[in-house]
Amino acid sequence: MAVVHHSNPSLNPAEIRRDLHLSRERMARLMDVSAKTIQLWEERETLPQDQRVRRQFADLREIVDLGLVVYTEDGFREFLTTPLRAFDGLTALRMIELDRSDEVLAALATDYEGLGA
Repeated sequence: MAVVHHSNPSLNPAEIRRDLHLSRERMARLMDVSAKTIQLWEERETLPQDQRVRRQFADLREIVDLGLVVYTEDGFREFLTTPLRAFDGLTALRMIELDRSDEVLAALATDYEGLGA
């Protein structure tokens, strides 16, 4: 898989994983790649040319950014790992794994609007 250096520092794979409080193995499951691939992206500070994976990283960055506006860091971690009725009993992380990041973003946006923002 070809890789390219990313020009957007906010799409740093290690930073996104750290912000989500995920192991490389869990991040690999979200991205449908190996943990070794995640490690290589982090060490090289690169993103693959694969548009699907680049979109996933962009979605994750957006989820992190909005989640940390809506919730405290601990609250965001709880949002990610708690089965929610809005997700038919799945967690936000599982929704992301199922390529349903748009639904996670919509839930965060609803919570954001509920804050009166």
